[in-house]
Amino acid sequence: MPLVETFPNQFPARDYEIEITCPEFTAVCPKTGQPDFGVITITYTPGATCLELKSLKLYLFAFRDRGIFYEHSINTILDDLVASCQPRRIKVVGHFNPRGGMTSRITASHEAPPTA
Repeated sequence: MPLVETFPNQFPARDYEIEITCPEFTAVCPKTGQPDFGVITITYTPGATCLELKSLKLYLFAFRDRGIFYEHSINTILDDLVASCQPRRIKVVGHFNPRGGMTSRITASHEAPPTA
């Protein structure tokens, strides 16, 4: 069962882009136990289905109590969203707030193979 619910794309023959921003992403640093805050931006071209926003919000908020590194969280989100909605293209960007005077921006992307 997909981790994020979807609904049928009303325009499956057309390429169009959807951008979703979650400005309140929170996870826990597995090394320090301190909270990490960031902005997650998801940009995708849907295939047969689109991501349902409430389900996506609950999925992302579930990271609040999870000990996970930045890189792992962004790649996990990408894999779970690909499995949920099988988009034509998708990019997940995490821009994390400063910690120790440094910021991090992690980008992961996926493109479905061309159909014959």
